[in-house]
Amino acid sequence: MSPQPTPAIGEILSSTVPMVRTLNLELTETTPERAVAVLPDQPAFHNHLGGPHAGAMFTLAESASGAIVLAAFGDQLSRAVPLAVSAEIGYVKLAMGTVTATAKLGRPVAEVVAELDAGTRPEFPVRVSITREDGAVTAEMTVVWTLRPKDA
Repeated sequence: MSPQPTPAIGEILSSTVPMVRTLNLELTETTPERAVAVLPDQPAFHNHLGGPHAGAMFTLAESASGAIVLAAFGDQLSRAVPLAVSAEIGYVKLAMGTVTATAKLGRPVAEVVAELDAGTRPEFPVRVSITREDGAVTAEMTVVWTLRPKDA
């Protein structure tokens, strides 16, 4: 019997995080170095100015951060649970139309895993930029994540 293929990170998020499905987010890239998520332009999620609502943008960025955490630390899930500790977002320009969130890990994977190996609960930042289709940055977010050991 051959092993079952591992589901893609986008499929995992879509099946386990209802807001990813609700907002129709699309994960277009997920590697340990970078994750990219797209929020399509959808009138149901517009704000009073006709662009994506701040809450939808927050969810987009947080989802991109979760995707990179799964890509970078998926091999640790048997012993640790990834949890968001805190998040801070700054809205810097008006967002209109489709927006894209690009997440980057703020610490080396090996360093975080070494802390987990040492019995601690490591924390690490994920930095996310949200851009419009013209490339302008509309928001920047930092999510601090932890890997909580399952026996803790």
